Amino acid sequence: MSLKAKLEAIVYAAETPISLDQVVQLVKDSFSGEENTDPAQVKSQVRAALEELVSDYSAGDHGIEVRQVAGGYRMSTKPEQHDVVRAFAKSLKPPVRLSMPALETLAVIAYKQPVTVPEIGEIRGVDSSGVIATLLDRKLITTAGRKAVIGRPILYKTTKEFLLRFGLKDVSELPSMEEFEKLVADSFQSDLLPLNGVADATGVPDSNSTESSSAEGPSTDAAATVESSRSPGENDPAA
Repeated sequence: MSLKAKLEAIVYAAETPISLDQVVQLVKDSFSGEENTDPAQVKSQVRAALEELVSDYSAGDHGIEVRQVAGGYRMSTKPEQHDVVRAFAKSLKPPVRLSMPALETLAVIAYKQPVTVPEIGEIRGVDSSGVIATLLDRKLITTAGRKAVIGRPILYKTTKEFLLRFGLKDVSELPSMEEFEKLVADSFQSDLLPLNGVADATGVPDSNSTESSSAEGPSTDAAATVESSRSPGENDPAA
């Protein structure tokens, strides 16, 4: 079996993105009979084979692709096939639901990370402590230490699960705010986003993920607020 065939099987079978180093460890015995088994040379050959695999699957006659996501290689459906795949996925299991306040908070954290709850509240104009628990529960965000100011508030950042959800290699690939809003709509709104107060997939309203309109106060355009408040170059690939 060729090296590329082995890599294809490994990437296909992996439940999460598999790193180059992990792949090298799995196939290094394949090079045992060769004259040059220098680790750096082996790694270079594996990387070249992986890139060739990526190129092969980029052809138009494939509905899936091999791409780098969250520090590893993963097979995923191509964007042009997302509608039919989403319809299929919806037929298999109930969706996980997030409220609009949770999505707004996630957008703020994605573009301002690491960021504290008071800083998030200042951008959104409302208290965001409730939805933080929801995002932590969904494993879309995690703690990132404490800020060196009075009170030492906890800092929050996005997780590997966030990268997986949006198909990003790392946070440097975050799109413009307009593109991010579209990603949110595509990934959550059609099948994951209920109206505030609507029960989640368990049939029970999620008190952490749903804020009442009275708690929210005036309607806040979080995306526009983040765009205007962030500094140039801060997690913005376009800066």
